[in-house]
Amino acid sequence: MSDLSDTRTRATRLSNGQSLAVDAPALGVSAALGEDVAAVYVAPNWKLVWWRFKKHRLALVGGIVILLVTTVALFPEFFSIQDPQETQATRSFIPVQRIHFFDEGRIRPYVFGVEGKRNTETLRMEWRISQGTKIPVRFFTQGYEYKLLGLFPQNIHLLGVADLKSQRTIHLLGTDRLGRDQWSRLMYGTRVSLSIGLVAVFLSTFLGILLGGISGYFGGAVDMVIQRMIELLQSLPPIPIWLALTAALPRTWSVEAIYFSITLILALIGWTTLAREVRGRFLALREEDFVVAAKLSGCTKTRIIFRHMVPTFYSHIIAATTLAIPVMIINETYLSFLGLGLRPPAISWGVLLQEAQNLQSVALAPWLLLPGLAVIITVLSLNILGDGLRDAADPYGH
Repeated sequence: MSDLSDTRTRATRLSNGQSLAVDAPALGVSAALGEDVAAVYVAPNWKLVWWRFKKHRLALVGGIVILLVTTVALFPEFFSIQDPQETQATRSFIPVQRIHFFDEGRIRPYVFGVEGKRNTETLRMEWRISQGTKIPVRFFTQGYEYKLLGLFPQNIHLLGVADLKSQRTIHLLGTDRLGRDQWSRLMYGTRVSLSIGLVAVFLSTFLGILLGGISGYFGGAVDMVIQRMIELLQSLPPIPIWLALTAALPRTWSVEAIYFSITLILALIGWTTLAREVRGRFLALREEDFVVAAKLSGCTKTRIIFRHMVPTFYSHIIAATTLAIPVMIINETYLSFLGLGLRPPAISWGVLLQEAQNLQSVALAPWLLLPGLAVIITVLSLNILGDGLRDAADPYGH
């Protein structure tokens, strides 16, 4: 009776008549493991991908960085300090004013002021940081007016000068040759460069799924025509084609027209790889039982392709799309850097880097290269995020 009353053990009768003592906590662990295994069997595909993605710590960091960059791209007016198009030639090439958060042991953010003196030989303004002048900085302060998301009038900014009546200004990343605030221009450039990458990838993904799905599902003459078109586009050197197409854009076009033209050019050339991958998947799926059942039930071809076949490799499409975005961003950046993409008054990372095209500007104002650092961080984060999604979406990975 004492053995039966023991709450910490249970007797398990074996086939040979012997008993095996099993610890109750161990049974609890086994039950918990059994529940986890059962949850894996019934979990949808997106949840399995998320569980595996969470184990990739570097990809999680990359995802957080991309979330921050996306937030800036959505609300650049809020994060900016001044109007990015406001020029003031007398304040050209002001150096970086770093924020100091502690003043005399207390949390009182400030930046040091700057003093300028014109060089009598070169006639250029030479600026230096004035350690004796402190400009208080306030978060969530008022500034120039703007429309949030293009709809709601606002004048609240993330940070700015504490005393608005003092007419003082701060430049966290310095100014360019026209006295425009580099921090504010970088915030606006983030929206343009990131949106071009996202829109171009969206269009190329749509074309890749559509034409690749049609090619793999129907086969025959349709497949041959689409595949020959893909081979023709892939045989052309991409850089000269981009240069030729963008150079053909009229100089008289508006900023919006050039923006959509660059996006369309990048999308029309970037869909071929995904189309071939989709075609290969469709060739393997079109004879599967669920596809045949959909045909027998009277589903239209469009419904079979987009409702039944494409969702089977959504995870692969997401991973491929994530890896394609940095390529589009780099393409827009170097086209704009060469003067063949977006042009002023448009603001993008490539347009900002145009200011650093000659060694003289870099020697006078090395902070003009900081938009390149934004490109590197964003592209690297997107690549790491894409690698993590690809590994998580691989059903044969470990």
